[in-house]
Amino acid sequence: MSTDKPTAARGYLSRVRTALADLPANEIEELLEDVRPQLAEMESEVGAAARVEDLVARLGTPESYAAELRASGGYPPAPAAPEAATEVLPAAATAKPGRVGPRLALWGLVFCAAGTAMVAFYTAVRFDSEALAGMVLLAPVFAVSVAFLLLRGLDAMRELPEVVRARAMVKSMREDRSADRALTYLNSLKPAWWVVCGFALLAFGLLLMIRDLHAVLLLPVLLVGAGLVMWAGPRIKVDGRMLWIAVPVSAFVVGSAFGGLGAAVNLVRDRTYSSNSTPPYAASVYDDVNGNEALRYGSHELSNLYVFDANGKPLENVYVYDDRGRPLTITRYGCEKDTGTSQMTGQDNQFPRPKVVEGVQDDHGNVNGYNGSRGYCREDAGVPFAAAIPKAPATSATPVPPSSPAKPAPPTR
Repeated sequence: MSTDKPTAARGYLSRVRTALADLPANEIEELLEDVRPQLAEMESEVGAAARVEDLVARLGTPESYAAELRASGGYPPAPAAPEAATEVLPAAATAKPGRVGPRLALWGLVFCAAGTAMVAFYTAVRFDSEALAGMVLLAPVFAVSVAFLLLRGLDAMRELPEVVRARAMVKSMREDRSADRALTYLNSLKPAWWVVCGFALLAFGLLLMIRDLHAVLLLPVLLVGAGLVMWAGPRIKVDGRMLWIAVPVSAFVVGSAFGGLGAAVNLVRDRTYSSNSTPPYAASVYDDVNGNEALRYGSHELSNLYVFDANGKPLENVYVYDDRGRPLTITRYGCEKDTGTSQMTGQDNQFPRPKVVEGVQDDHGNVNGYNGSRGYCREDAGVPFAAAIPKAPATSATPVPPSSPAKPAPPTR
């Protein structure tokens, strides 16, 4: 920075220092240590024509920003604000705006954070990447929240009654030594938390890929989210707008963590129930490649059942239950036309099912040839074998009376 002409960052920092003037000089320097480079970076983003008002639009007034620094450091509020401090700012910066815009920005962020946590929880419990489609419903709310944030800035939100009450609550908690120690400890964990969030997003994507290979399309999005949260998290102290990145991502990580815990509990419960109540022919304690219950005969996993009547005629649309009235539900597979491979299409207890045949195909339509380069899949209906139904042995209609024993011949002399 040039020392000939005061810059916007220098003027803003001077106002912050003035608002902290009642604190010891070494503690003021400690509070401002991380603020200087962030202000300089913001000023460079705005350009050479940057003014103090531009920084006010992003961070709020220097006095309110200094009050946040006091609260984060556990210092008491300023005894009195200098009157001259409010004269430098223009009237547009000090005028109280309406509360509708700031409230929409604030509660839009809260709503999106809660919705993101619920979507992540449901996705982790179901272990299904398609559940993430619920994020689309949150996108318009998040866009409106960000728009009002950029239009009205953070200073208007800090003046909302609910925000004032929340800050007063935090202040009262800091007056309690035990609560203050807990808050200080949590603040010390913030740098590690942003790293944990980044790696948790990547782990979440990799786990979804185990269930569904199409989840690989989510990896670029999760990589961007991981990079953003590790970049924005440490900047929250200087630029409160970074909360609109860090809070939803943190909510997603927390929701997915609880969802993963719930999925683990369900898995343990289902395995325990199956081992205690499943008959020997239906080995529900075993899972197929999709994590669903499998049906086994001996050591062989069954994918289909064929049922015949007494005359050897195959039956269709049969629903199979065990001796306790429970449906023998297993995974149903079908062909994916785009990839030429089989995929899970659902779970039910309806039999028989079309037989899924997979292979490779060349450009001329030859199946399983030497030049096969594309996946091939078809579904064959019907019974692929002839069943020999055992016949009961024929029985006589009228019983045959037993023959009387022959009389012995008289003895001869």
